[in-house]
Amino acid sequence: MATSTTSASGRSRTGKAAKAKKATKTATANGSNYDADAIQTLEGLEAVRKRPGMYIGGTGSPGLMHLVWELLDNSVDEAAAGFATRIDITVHRDQSVEVADNGRGIPIDRHAKRKVSALEVVLTELHAGGKFGGGAYGASGGLHGVGASVVNALSAKLVAQVDRDGHTHELAFRNRVAGQFTGSSFKAGHDLVRTRRIAKTRSGTRIRFWHDRDIFDSNARVDAGLIRERAVQACFLVPGVRIRVFDKRAGGGETFEFISRGGLADLVDSRSTGSNTCEIITLSGIEKFSERVPVEGTMRDVERECTVEVAMRWVDGFDADLSSFVNTIPTSQGGTHLAGFERALTRAVNDILLKDSRKLAKLVRQNKNRATREDIQEGMVAAIKIVVPEPQFRGQTKQELGTPAVEKIVYDIVKQGLADWFGGGGPKSHINAVRNKLADAVLNRVSSRQLLENRRRAASMGATGLPDKLADCREHGPDSELIIVEGDSAAGPAKAGRNSRNVAILPLRGKVVNAGKATLKQVLDNAEAQALFTAIGAGSGRDFNLADARYGRIVILCDADVDGSHIRCLLLTLIHEFMRPLLEEGRVFAAQPPLYTCRIGDTIHRAFSDEERDAIAAELTRGSRRAENLVWQRFKGLGEMNVDELAECALDPETRILRRLTIADGAAARRTAGLFDILMGSDVAVRRDYLIANSTLLDPDALDI
Repeated sequence: MATSTTSASGRSRTGKAAKAKKATKTATANGSNYDADAIQTLEGLEAVRKRPGMYIGGTGSPGLMHLVWELLDNSVDEAAAGFATRIDITVHRDQSVEVADNGRGIPIDRHAKRKVSALEVVLTELHAGGKFGGGAYGASGGLHGVGASVVNALSAKLVAQVDRDGHTHELAFRNRVAGQFTGSSFKAGHDLVRTRRIAKTRSGTRIRFWHDRDIFDSNARVDAGLIRERAVQACFLVPGVRIRVFDKRAGGGETFEFISRGGLADLVDSRSTGSNTCEIITLSGIEKFSERVPVEGTMRDVERECTVEVAMRWVDGFDADLSSFVNTIPTSQGGTHLAGFERALTRAVNDILLKDSRKLAKLVRQNKNRATREDIQEGMVAAIKIVVPEPQFRGQTKQELGTPAVEKIVYDIVKQGLADWFGGGGPKSHINAVRNKLADAVLNRVSSRQLLENRRRAASMGATGLPDKLADCREHGPDSELIIVEGDSAAGPAKAGRNSRNVAILPLRGKVVNAGKATLKQVLDNAEAQALFTAIGAGSGRDFNLADARYGRIVILCDADVDGSHIRCLLLTLIHEFMRPLLEEGRVFAAQPPLYTCRIGDTIHRAFSDEERDAIAAELTRGSRRAENLVWQRFKGLGEMNVDELAECALDPETRILRRLTIADGAAARRTAGLFDILMGSDVAVRRDYLIANSTLLDPDALDI
């Protein structure tokens, strides 16, 4: 009995201990038992593998490309320091990537503290490299010293070769373990192997890596196109360096090679599209600043030197293209250097360039004459680069500069440089062109806000907002169309002959403003232009949204005469300047009404020119029919056509002829509209100058103009 009791008691104690142990584990898992055992440490490169997003931004294609950028940045640093002139980037068939340069080569001698080669230290130790303290590099891109080691940390295999001291030295890694590959076998070890003898004057580094597929997403890919873009960018930042890109994968194409001699000016010139408003403005300067940093464990004030380079210009159009760089690294998120540039630009434009602008005189009383950052950057193409030792980046991906002192340095240099250029240092015609462009930007913004306010006011009053003269259709969308006609005389038969289900008619009562020469305010004040914007319903200029368009097609229907051609040119210019996506998507057409018609029995013959009429007449009179029996009806205007005739030649999809208009047509119309203004406008002096300049067969003194 006693034995049985003791046994039962023993089982009871054992059960309590198990429950207590289980409870302890549960408490630790829930975080309530927080002691020393809960603290984990990540040694070496494991921190990178545990949180790759902290170092490369993610594990997709952008993160994989970041590994390429880390190695490329190291080679570009060698070139920027004056030690490399050539960089080769190769994407192999097996998706591995190799970056090679002819710089000094990573040191291969034994590291005093680590007791292994310096090459191994660079590839395995975070925050190890030659970019700390200003010894090997005065200024570089990879200042965090984790670039090459991060590549190794996230690679399944890596092979590094260094040309130095008359030999090629090789060290390989498999899963971050140093050693050597012999065929497919791997032997761990820390010794470098000399693979071949080379000239003693030859030097350089080659690193090839195979990314770890267990870390990266299955769809992560190396984009050779992005590599080419980055290579071109690097060449602009380091003039004189030659970069080649080899894509050995299927369909990789030919070898890409690029070199630049002009630096940032070449970069701005390559990105300038359309007509240039001014020449390329180049600004530069050097200033020193003091920064408190740790030196040998003690915080000390260290004097730094910051070099600033800027290249910029304005071009036609609205889009801004602004690039910023720190040393050789593109800073896509800007930072203190970009903040200083934008502040200086805004101040110089408002205080100097637009200070006494006549165009903005009326806005002064309303206190609306100051240009905003967006106004100033309309059509601006600019690149800013600073060179500074040990810059402070916000994050390992180095997309934003955080060094505070740089902002004032950039501000002072850019403000003074622009003040000199605006004050007369630049060509007078270019200064005036920029002044007019930026003044127009201010006027356009103020006018656009007023227009938006008017629309809101109309909406609040219950107004439809559609033009009174618009004969709208019942259904809108891709299958609907808006037909623009000349005047009410053409609108009558067009409305009667249309299919009101999906065809809308908008008559014009006057000529549209020449949008190629007018400001946005002048365009918005033009009743015909405003009616067209409102009818289409997708906005205008930068605010135009093709998805909001109420009609799938826009058809321009004008008389077949010179005046009709002028109106068509003005309409096409307006669409080209303020509703360009319509042209880009092929949604603008010109109806082709005939100039002559001739009925033979039940057949109607149409001619669109005198020459075509004569050719048709000759064909019809080949037999016994006599030419004088042909009755040709000439249409002076659409208003002369009856409903059936207009419907057949311009409205009925089965019988009409439409010509699709393109961007090239829009650009040509812009030029033609300007020529019409010269030849048919009210400025006699302008017309006289044009005729004299283009009339080589006439005696200028005989021209009575």
